[in-house]
Amino acid sequence: MTAAPTAKAKRLIITCMKNEGPFILEWVAHHRAIGFDHMLVFTNDCDDGTVELLDGLAERGYVSRMDNPYQEMGSGYNPQKGALKFAESLDLVQQAEWVLVSDVDEFVNIHVGDGDLDSLFAATNDPDMISMQWRLFGNSFRNSYDDVLLTQRHSYCAPKYCPAPIQAWGIKTLFKTAGDHVAGNYDRIGVHRPLKRRIAGMPNWVAGTGRPVPEDMADQGWRFGIRDHGYDMVTLNHYAVRSTESFLVKRDRGRVNHVERDQGLAYWMRMNFNMEQDFSIQRRLAATKKELTRLKRLKGIKALHETAVTAHRSKITDLMAREDMKKFYDEITSPKLTLLSRHLNFVSRAQFNDGPDAISADLMDRLAQVPVL
Repeated sequence: MTAAPTAKAKRLIITCMKNEGPFILEWVAHHRAIGFDHMLVFTNDCDDGTVELLDGLAERGYVSRMDNPYQEMGSGYNPQKGALKFAESLDLVQQAEWVLVSDVDEFVNIHVGDGDLDSLFAATNDPDMISMQWRLFGNSFRNSYDDVLLTQRHSYCAPKYCPAPIQAWGIKTLFKTAGDHVAGNYDRIGVHRPLKRRIAGMPNWVAGTGRPVPEDMADQGWRFGIRDHGYDMVTLNHYAVRSTESFLVKRDRGRVNHVERDQGLAYWMRMNFNMEQDFSIQRRLAATKKELTRLKRLKGIKALHETAVTAHRSKITDLMAREDMKKFYDEITSPKLTLLSRHLNFVSRAQFNDGPDAISADLMDRLAQVPVL
């Protein structure tokens, strides 16, 4: 196992990665540009340059990288939950003022003030926890992988009112760790929010709307519902599929949390929303590009990024040569699934779970007549 990090952070993101090399720099640049100052990254079984790029950034103090210890922690731990359990003991985490558990395909999108963390804290009256809900972004009809900025090229997404599938309003939570008024309130760090088994003494917890989170979310819950959904102050843009070719790599790599579940046709259908366009994150694009340029000017970093891009393209070529993956690619780029991505509000929660085979030919005929917004 790699040594425990010695870095210090005020606003920290914890994440896990496996073969995410081409997407690291944009994610780091965007979040540094809005006010995060460090990332703690747990990696396992990477072979695409992810580790080398992260170690290059770690040498300069931007991130801390550790081998994921979950395999040494006994049964019951998958890569993500094992990493979070281990992270709880680290000084880097305990001494941070704010912590967010977030993946490299999730981008914090702040709508108030200057679009940065300081503006968000001011607009929400400096709470102890801020839960931001996902807005699912599709492939924006981009099948081929290119080394482009997700936040610039991928604008097609789910509508704001989207009660199904259940993933549409999932949350991630930015929470305080420092201060006597918060100490002892959390039992452990969870994937979606700090977990707490008692309601008494709950921290000041707000949603992305700025409104208080209902008390019955205190000891359970990973998503918002109709009564408390909303994106008024902050959204978590979730680019779960990226391009179609990149999704093949993601599927082949496997999942970090629900490791036993295949990212197949049903997953693609419920995450590939191309119903509306939202460009709001692009108000921060100039700041992200400026930070990205600065990172690439660091000695060796641009070359490490380009190595990861080359490895990603090579992996896509290898996967497309496999009969099973080529068949899967043809299925998810079919006219049926492309049309569905424009009209997923017609799909029931049960159909999302069952996948596209549950969608009748009659419904597809009717969808073909629906005007595209």
